Amino acid sequence: MSFKASRGIQLGATARSPEDVVKIHDMGLSFAEIPIVDPDGFGIHVSKFMELKRALGISYLCHGPREGDPNYSQGLREDYYPKVLKLLKIMPGLEMELLTIHLWMDPRFVRPEVLLFKMDLLAEVVEAADDIGVEVCLENLSEVPEDFLPLFERVPQIGITLDLGHAQLLHSSNVAPLFFKEIPHKIRHVHIHDNLGGSSPRDDLHLPIGKGIIDFSTLLKGLMDTGYNRTITLELRPYEVQGCLERVKALLDS
Repeated sequence: MSFKASRGIQLGATARSPEDVVKIHDMGLSFAEIPIVDPDGFGIHVSKFMELKRALGISYLCHGPREGDPNYSQGLREDYYPKVLKLLKIMPGLEMELLTIHLWMDPRFVRPEVLLFKMDLLAEVVEAADDIGVEVCLENLSEVPEDFLPLFERVPQIGITLDLGHAQLLHSSNVAPLFFKEIPHKIRHVHIHDNLGGSSPRDDLHLPIGKGIIDFSTLLKGLMDTGYNRTITLELRPYEVQGCLERVKALLDS
């Protein structure tokens, strides 16, 4: 039986292979989030993933590829955008209804004209996703809610995948509480993993919960106080999930 917290939150984990899906199911988790870095190469695996989905009764979410140079508009248009469109063609075959994508929108690091370009690009992605019933969520990297407000005006349908680990980086303290306070209605999916803080993307260590400095007790309580009742992915390897799963369950049921 899959775990569901008292508030209705469903837990899942990252699956990089069909074998990971089996491990995630055997741990009693509700879903697997599949990162598809290379949509062209992923096609040969679709039938196996679908076979497992039907046999195990597990559901899937999709995580898109990274953007590359966050200030290179031409690369985003010619490489990243076509990959996302190919993902949207794959997702219905696996009955995936939510796509998380990376596009860095922090004005401290991304030029203003590129931010505008990215908003237009996301508008196109969301329009294509709407046509097939897929919800698109942009994952926070180092942004605060204010950084996303122009995007919400331009693309009101888009949601946020709130990554509690990323919220610890490139700031003096974790900024997730700002999302709980200012835009809780935009939080459609959540990622959790631990780290030691830091001032560089290299500090995004993806440690098991409890192996870093993030105060998940306070953060998960703050998340649930918003009324959040959707999905949380442990962005870890299955063996790492196994080692901290009971701690996470206890935090969600406390």
